[in-house]
Amino acid sequence: MAEAPDLTFFDLRIVHDNFDRALINEDDVDIKLYLEAYNELYKFFQLMGSVFSFVSSDLKQKIDALNELLIKDNDNYRSIKSMIDYEKDSKLLEKNDCTNGSRTLLRLHRGLDFIREFLRQLGDLKDVDKTSNCCQDAYNKTLAKHHPWVIRKAAIVAMYTMPTREVLFKKVCGEHVQRNVDVLPKMLEVTADVFNRTHNLYEFNDLHNLH
Repeated sequence: MAEAPDLTFFDLRIVHDNFDRALINEDDVDIKLYLEAYNELYKFFQLMGSVFSFVSSDLKQKIDALNELLIKDNDNYRSIKSMIDYEKDSKLLEKNDCTNGSRTLLRLHRGLDFIREFLRQLGDLKDVDKTSNCCQDAYNKTLAKHHPWVIRKAAIVAMYTMPTREVLFKKVCGEHVQRNVDVLPKMLEVTADVFNRTHNLYEFNDLHNLH
């Protein structure tokens, strides 16, 4: 099981550094480092509280499941490419009665699409701007298409309660707001690289429709 995250404050530098190190072999992604970065992103949702409960509990389950696979079989689950190759060769993708790494990581991949789009829009706001509109827009562009109507409706309603950019950053970053704002552009760049590599690997192997 993954260790519970330290909820003192959210640190985008940790996300940036782990995603940066996760970029391996020109077109592959290291799963352990991917999960290290994701644990910090998950902390962001935890610090925000119940407003992101529609996604945070599911993310934690997926992170824990992939960490379990890493512990059991580090060789085959070292990278996204090695995981997909192993599960295709072993015909694990055809089974529904066991934890499937490729299916599990696909859920995190979709979640990452939402997170990076929300943070990108957040970076463009002024301190006094409400964050609810950009969060709803990011959600509708990404995760919403993978959620049933009931979850979509509840998520959009919950987002109406979100604070201004200044209040949000102080809530999740504490006294380290400027440090996070400064690293945000570079973090978004490397996150895009990780996202695109992952997306391409799933596309090449025709796995985007895994259920």
